[in-house]
Amino acid sequence: MQTILGANGQIAIELARELRRNHTNDVRLVSRNPRKVNDSDGLVSADLLDARQTLDAVKGSRVVYFTAGLPPDTELWERQFPVMLKNALDACRAEGASFAYFDNTYMYPQDDRVQTEDTPFAPVGRKGKVRAAMASMVLEEMARGDIPVLIGRAPEFYGPGKTQSFTNALVIEKLQKQATPLVPVRDDTRRTLIWTPDASRALATLGNASDAFGHTWHLPCCDERPTYKEFVEMACRAFGRETSYRVIGKWAFSAAGLFSRQVREIRELLPRYAHDNLFDSTKFKQRFPGFEVTSYPQGIQRIRQDSAGHCAGQERGLDGG
Repeated sequence: MQTILGANGQIAIELARELRRNHTNDVRLVSRNPRKVNDSDGLVSADLLDARQTLDAVKGSRVVYFTAGLPPDTELWERQFPVMLKNALDACRAEGASFAYFDNTYMYPQDDRVQTEDTPFAPVGRKGKVRAAMASMVLEEMARGDIPVLIGRAPEFYGPGKTQSFTNALVIEKLQKQATPLVPVRDDTRRTLIWTPDASRALATLGNASDAFGHTWHLPCCDERPTYKEFVEMACRAFGRETSYRVIGKWAFSAAGLFSRQVREIRELLPRYAHDNLFDSTKFKQRFPGFEVTSYPQGIQRIRQDSAGHCAGQERGLDGG
């Protein structure tokens, strides 16, 4: 049995597909309102803030993946995320299950340095401090050695479906709506983005490799690292649009924050968009040399195809077909 805690997000959905496709017929999805991804999935409704419900949800599991997310609300993160993670770790320890933690890079320095698994934590803002504390909690569990533990860490996402990120919201979703793409802060900084299906495939790969436990892994990304200008150009070509975009400076985000709580919640992430983001995934690629990483043109084209298929399906639905 392999169990996904926090099973309704894009990473979890694609993780469930990959586990069923290549690793196990026995997948359990856990959230407050879980929905099947594969026909054979087992569903457990549980609140990860409740220790007993979390323990019951992981019973019988060999590997547990923590992919739970929360809305971008700082107070909610501070109040709930550490409790959810502690309950998950305690449950896995009680059950003797291996634990695979899906992490992000909020705790890293927001500067030009190359980010490796050994990069020291230097969080900027309250959300970054929450993620640093959570990663430290997992590292302490790893060091304790009672159960096998690993961390799979990913940079900013781009991808199909309901992928949530600055880049998807400001570039991809704008193009899908026939609107002008927006670029945060600067268009000449190099970005490392991870294709969400690659992130999920990589997490499944790690969870099913016994020697992956006891380590932090940067999940594999394409090493081309386009600038935002180059990324927007690729996206416009894929969507059949003339290249056009607008750079939104920090002052604009600050002004918008006066009227929008959502904008205020993401402003602490803006400093990283003023610098190259050089996320290095060499360690994973050396351990798993056969893993095929999706290039940016491939990924963007697949998003375009996914969008076209979705639109066609809606049209058929309106026609009653």
